[in-house]
Amino acid sequence: MQQPGRARLGGACTLLALVGCSNGGNGNGPDTTSTPPAATSAGPAAARIVIENFAFTPANLRVRPGTKITVFNRDSVPHTVTAGDKAFDTGNIAGDATATFTAPSASGSYAYICTIHPNMKGTLTVS
Repeated sequence: MQQPGRARLGGACTLLALVGCSNGGNGNGPDTTSTPPAATSAGPAAARIVIENFAFTPANLRVRPGTKITVFNRDSVPHTVTAGDKAFDTGNIAGDATATFTAPSASGSYAYICTIHPNMKGTLTVS
């Protein structure tokens, strides 16, 4: 059998929890009558390539035209991300540094390498 004091204490805790969660019109809670923000066109999304252990990750990346791509070089030596047709080229990226480039505006597949370590290969697909 439950004791009367415990029942009252439980009811008081429930009431306090409900009051604490309500807005009560005091400006401390969320405004439930606001309209959602208008949608904006932020343009192409961002993407990234990580260089680690002398490899590009991902080795095959698909992006939209004009996407900003950030390259993170986690190796201790410099690398490049250079398209075979020179559509993009980061230049030397020092170890533990980053560089950015913009994907070409023309759709297509762009093979790229590290010009310092030509065995490092990848493909950027723009569509």
